[in-house]
Amino acid sequence: MNEALAETAERPVSQLSGLRFSKGHGTGNDFVLIADPEGMHSISPEQVAGLCDRHRGIGGDGLIRAVPSRLLDEGRQILSVNPDAEWFMDYRNGDGSLSEMCGNGVRVFVHFLLAEGLAELPPGGALTIGTRGGVKTIVRTADGYAVDMGPWEFIFPADAAARAMDSLVSADGLEVPRPALSVSMGNPHTVVALAELSELDGMKLFAAPHVDPKPEHGTNVEFVVPSEPLVHDGVGTVTMRVHERGVGETQSCGTGACAAAVAIRHWAGQGAPDAWHVKVPGGVVGVKFFTVADGREHVELSGPATIVASGTLS
Repeated sequence: MNEALAETAERPVSQLSGLRFSKGHGTGNDFVLIADPEGMHSISPEQVAGLCDRHRGIGGDGLIRAVPSRLLDEGRQILSVNPDAEWFMDYRNGDGSLSEMCGNGVRVFVHFLLAEGLAELPPGGALTIGTRGGVKTIVRTADGYAVDMGPWEFIFPADAAARAMDSLVSADGLEVPRPALSVSMGNPHTVVALAELSELDGMKLFAAPHVDPKPEHGTNVEFVVPSEPLVHDGVGTVTMRVHERGVGETQSCGTGACAAAVAIRHWAGQGAPDAWHVKVPGGVVGVKFFTVADGREHVELSGPATIVASGTLS
């Protein structure tokens, strides 16, 4: 633990008195947002959990601190490769634990930078930011933001290729364990396909599903129902619920939507589309696959971002 973090590790949330914050969401996936342009606020895991508490704090699925990349070790490493990544998205889950990336959060993060006057991004323009999941490029669209989430990969590629599944998932609401496919979007996901919306509605995601084998650093678990028909006008559609690692069930998960599209497209086989709509409890996000110059396939996530309130901690 570094000295700055050690100094704040035992501070209650009240010790953050006077700190400005905003509250924002992307399709219901909500966040507490803190601007820290001088890198002065080392917010402890306990403080994050207190701020994200829905009964005693502001409430949120996570906390995002906007800090210049040059003021963090991870950010300086990114700047050495991509000097355009001026801002770093320091993201924590609602329980205070670190997370590599959040697809809805990165859209809200950029929207927050614009609202705070910390960055400019005209419609159609692109902004590069740093995250623990690598550099991300965000384009401002007519109805929100589109993010190049980078390449995807299977966490257990040999099993994915040989059996199209790599683990079994047990959860409250499933009578028997279900086969699943694990996908990395810079953070880990395990995707389970269900046959009916009624089965999805009956899932009880208060407790974390059991995944065997579980990826090394834990996993987010997505339960997905393909639409019937799966593809309409060249676009695939699925409906998803998710239990997020370190949070619980959330209204939406951007990286989870990307992972769900990866898995369903893999299971659908040759001819499956590259464009997808993923319906989540908080709305709809878009997922698109495209190939970059080096031949790798990237995933684009698109959707809205909203700031709902701003204030000062008392």
